[in-house]
Amino acid sequence: MPKNPNPSTLSTHYSLKCTPRIISWNKIVWTIVVQQSIDNSMTTTQPRQVPSDRAFDSLEQEVFLNLWRSYDRLRALEEELFSQYDLTPQQYNALRLLRGEHPKKLRTLDLAGRLVSRAPDITRLLDKLEQRGFIERDRPADNRRVVHIGITEAGLALLCQLREPIRQCHVQQLGHLSRKELNELTTLLRAARQPHEDASSNWR
Repeated sequence: MPKNPNPSTLSTHYSLKCTPRIISWNKIVWTIVVQQSIDNSMTTTQPRQVPSDRAFDSLEQEVFLNLWRSYDRLRALEEELFSQYDLTPQQYNALRLLRGEHPKKLRTLDLAGRLVSRAPDITRLLDKLEQRGFIERDRPADNRRVVHIGITEAGLALLCQLREPIRQCHVQQLGHLSRKELNELTTLLRAARQPHEDASSNWR
């Protein structure tokens, strides 16, 4: 009997036909003819539906990883700019905070608490800025354990020089979004981090 080449796609029907054949006056042989018909309407191979694997364990994980990836891509543009001035994003952030207090000064711990991202070694960060003349530090006579930091004229001049390049960098990062989208994104990001902000945070 012919073998069906693909049982999953072909519908095969078999029929039997018996025909007598006379060999001699006293012998009759019955011949059985097997007829095979294939339903051609079933020969078209249907594509197999393969369920796609989920790339994420949860919706929350998908959102978090998208945030992480977005930060990585946007940060690359910022770091490229700051490398031209031998600065890091955290050093720039510290200078901007000190400019906001100028001519007053900030305590080291207060400055560290206002940074956008935590500095694992705030002392080393400030050392590099002081070596370049962008900040100055002093210790009050009545409490030598407290250090006050202020921005210098050189630091203010550097921020002035960076103003337009920074603006252009932010346009390159997010200028493809409309103002409505930017406002909505800001609202969502604030809502996402609010439960995890310290009560004293300026970012609440």
